[in-house]
Amino acid sequence: HSFPTRRSSDLSKEAYGLEWKRPVELVENPSLFIGGGDRFDINQGELGDCWLLAAMANLTINKKLRARVVPLDQSFSAEYAGIFHFKFWQYGEWVDVVIDDYLPTRHGKLVFMQSDSQDEFWSALFEKAYAKMHGSYEALKGGTTLEAMVDFTGGCTEMFTLAKAPRNLFNILLKAYDRYSLMGCSLEPDPNVLEAKTSVGLVRGHAYSITKVVKARIETPTKSGEFPLVRIRNPWGNETEWNGAWSDGSAEWRFIPDDEKINLGINFEQDGEFWMSYRDFVKYFDTLEICNLSPDSLDIANNFQWEVATFEGTWAAGDTAGGCRNNISTFASNPQYLITLEDPDDEDEEEKCTVIVNLMQKGRRAMRDEGGDLLTVGFCVYHLSSSPSGRLDTDFFKYNASCARSKAFINLRELSNRFRLPPGNYVIVPSTFHPDQDGDFLLRVFTEKPKIGRAHV
Repeated sequence: HSFPTRRSSDLSKEAYGLEWKRPVELVENPSLFIGGGDRFDINQGELGDCWLLAAMANLTINKKLRARVVPLDQSFSAEYAGIFHFKFWQYGEWVDVVIDDYLPTRHGKLVFMQSDSQDEFWSALFEKAYAKMHGSYEALKGGTTLEAMVDFTGGCTEMFTLAKAPRNLFNILLKAYDRYSLMGCSLEPDPNVLEAKTSVGLVRGHAYSITKVVKARIETPTKSGEFPLVRIRNPWGNETEWNGAWSDGSAEWRFIPDDEKINLGINFEQDGEFWMSYRDFVKYFDTLEICNLSPDSLDIANNFQWEVATFEGTWAAGDTAGGCRNNISTFASNPQYLITLEDPDDEDEEEKCTVIVNLMQKGRRAMRDEGGDLLTVGFCVYHLSSSPSGRLDTDFFKYNASCARSKAFINLRELSNRFRLPPGNYVIVPSTFHPDQDGDFLLRVFTEKPKIGRAHV
């Protein structure tokens, strides 16, 4: 059940002299979980995989999500056989990854991910299983929090550049937190320094997770009201924290009544977790990543759920692979999907509907060995002024411009874009950039209100 990382040659040079040991050799009473498992079980070791840890910290906030990825039917006591299994989502299906429990150590201590408690091993084993899926621990050195969040949930991701943040971004964050979305953020890296600490205590090129978003009740001598705050965690889990306004123990907290502090779960420990005002968050961080969960990841009891329509499709050369709109004579042969938006979002002053379109290429990683790398893909959305009657033809595309589209055609595993559209009928056309390229895809459409969606044939 092991994989090549047993041999130190597959690890980096610093990893020389590692010993592979089982938890039962390291401590007297190893456990998978101690005290239920939370974000403080996730502390970075010697591996540069903060992006993975930021995604994992989010996972612990929702026990149902975590239990699907870390199945609870295993332990170090009942039927322990030295192996554990974890589940990851890959292109539309859940895949089981089985590992043995030998972990890399030095001087009897774990060298990679570790929990606050020395007897707890779920996070170290989880990291090993994810490394196995990627091929090695070494392969975890470069990755994105977004990819990991999708692998843990099958969710749909979005990326926001905070310098160009939409006006309603705090509202998007608040709704995302209510819907158990996984959220990460980072500062642009410094090209000269691997993880450069700034004067405000934040680290460049390092992945953080957002663990809470609130409008806090605030009372100053002159007024009372609500104040937008964001809680953020550094996977290092130490004193490297933000030191500006609303940081641990700062003067601003005197304006928050004691009962509200309890309500927010305030503690000022040097645990890598800290609060910031929303304004400072947008000012100091550069990128925000949100992973929206589909309803099957959430409890039925959760009031806020995205409505999701899912379509599986194929581009086949000479048939349904028409290429992008530049290829006007073949563009209409691409798959077409009809979506009817009926009700605008609650509290939307312009009576519009939020729509997130997510296009994911399927099974490309497995084809990489055969030279089948990612295709360059994108999509266009067309508004229909009258009720639809069959597929749209070449004439329609000649004379009608799209009302929304993916930002670019790009060779990524998946792309997502968020739009605000008035109620009505829309046709989504996913395509490869060049015609006659074969590929399978998953198209998902997330909306706040129910919609009707069907393949348009």
